[in-house]
Amino acid sequence: MKIYIVIPAHNEEEHIGSTLQSLLDQTHRPDKIVVVNDQSRDATPEIVSQFIAEYPFISMISLTSTEDHLPGSKVIRAFNEGIKTLDEDFDILCKFDADLIFPENYLEKVISHFNNSPKTGMVGGFCTIQKNGNWILENLTNKDHIRGALKAYRKACFEDIGGLKPSMGWDTADELLAQFHDWKIRTDQDLLVKHLKPTGSTYNNASKHKQGEAFYKLRYGLIITLIASAKLAFRKKDLGLFQDYITGYFVAVKQKQPFLLSKEEGEFVRQLRWKNILGKLF
Repeated sequence: MKIYIVIPAHNEEEHIGSTLQSLLDQTHRPDKIVVVNDQSRDATPEIVSQFIAEYPFISMISLTSTEDHLPGSKVIRAFNEGIKTLDEDFDILCKFDADLIFPENYLEKVISHFNNSPKTGMVGGFCTIQKNGNWILENLTNKDHIRGALKAYRKACFEDIGGLKPSMGWDTADELLAQFHDWKIRTDQDLLVKHLKPTGSTYNNASKHKQGEAFYKLRYGLIITLIASAKLAFRKKDLGLFQDYITGYFVAVKQKQPFLLSKEEGEFVRQLRWKNILGKLF
């Protein structure tokens, strides 16, 4: 199976070299890697250029967007620009962050999961972060969710979901839409990736309401939003975030922000969420 990888990068001089090297060290090397240099003001493009000089299947494009590192919109706009440079001769498309170190068998195992089940539409491992000298699981999501940092899509699934949405919540919308189109999500707890820059470490204050906006855009409704907000705030060990999320939800309601899902898709999502919630309770 042919693998194409798109890596959005903004001021990643400390990490991008390690990420690219870990992909070069794979037991199954990717067929193409595109790094999208999104207005970096450090040595990111120079470091990537050094890899390009030696490995012709690596390329880079540069674009100018906002300086603000808001979750969702910035990175996916960069990702979508990267896709435009690729042909369609691939089987698997990956969206990887520029601050990851992959185990050498990562892509080999991803391919294996896709080959083992033709209905598997997305595959991913898990992020670990360094704490007190040890690498521990970055425990921000359920074990059945693939982090936005390391998504791998079967081509047909990616086409069915209509690509990725440039909005906070994109990395939940993609999985919900995949399930709406009868694709399976496969996570592998043995595939542990080192996440060099913990999630949210560069987000600015304007992003604190974005999670609540995302719940609105995903058509969760108020009750599911309350449950999801409480759960996420508890996992992040900051109960003050609960108020931020709910505030963001009502801001989105007042502004009538556009939804990421259709009414039919939204109904499916609410039924799926209630099924999961009740399944854990009973």
